[in-house]
Amino acid sequence: MTVIVQSALPPEMQGAPRLPGTGPADAHDWLRVDEAYGAQMQRRLELLKTRKDEVLWLDPSAQQAACEVLDQALGLLPGLGFDVNGDVVRCPDGRDVVVRRDAPLHTLGQLVQEDICLMRKEGEAHVLVGAVLCFPASWRLAEKAGKPLIDIHVPVEEYDSQLAKRVQRLFDGVRVGQPLWRFNKLWYEDAELFQPRGVGIRRIVPEEQAAPFTRSERQCLVRMPVSDVVVFSIHTYVIKN
Repeated sequence: MTVIVQSALPPEMQGAPRLPGTGPADAHDWLRVDEAYGAQMQRRLELLKTRKDEVLWLDPSAQQAACEVLDQALGLLPGLGFDVNGDVVRCPDGRDVVVRRDAPLHTLGQLVQEDICLMRKEGEAHVLVGAVLCFPASWRLAEKAGKPLIDIHVPVEEYDSQLAKRVQRLFDGVRVGQPLWRFNKLWYEDAELFQPRGVGIRRIVPEEQAAPFTRSERQCLVRMPVSDVVVFSIHTYVIKN
């Protein structure tokens, strides 16, 4: 088990969980660097090397959209402490990452703490067409790849048809340059960030008061201006209770 904990949640996430309420985010505030950057990135690099097939997937038809997401992210990195020099990025932990547009999600996975999921409108629903998902909270990318929102949330009991419609309207309504954000709170027995579980496998959820760790995800919805793909970014915090 890899233990990586942060000292506290950001102030805006210390209130009651938003389920599924959202609020507006600043246009550039869908990527963050915090005190756990170095440790989280080492865990991400390890997973991308040893379990790549489990944490990285891209529908070939979404290649250009993924490149657009990479380019949008590269434009934000200098403001977060990165040095972008052509196709080489110096990260806050001192690593150099070569930008590969033939592998845009893999490149993003080496640069940012966030997991990145690409959701594309197909028919009446948004479908998962690509992701770098190193820190899943009890789900498996292979089981959700290529599926619409309502199938992605199986077997979440609260995610009924009415909630599914609300979430779909949320994805439909997000505007370019006007990201939305929400967060959740989950209670875990351990601090491991890589927590994949199949649909039929239920984890034992400890009582909030007795849980050793709180895991919270800051989730943003960001619409890309060219491809119209919606990015679902996930920044994971683990706090020792």
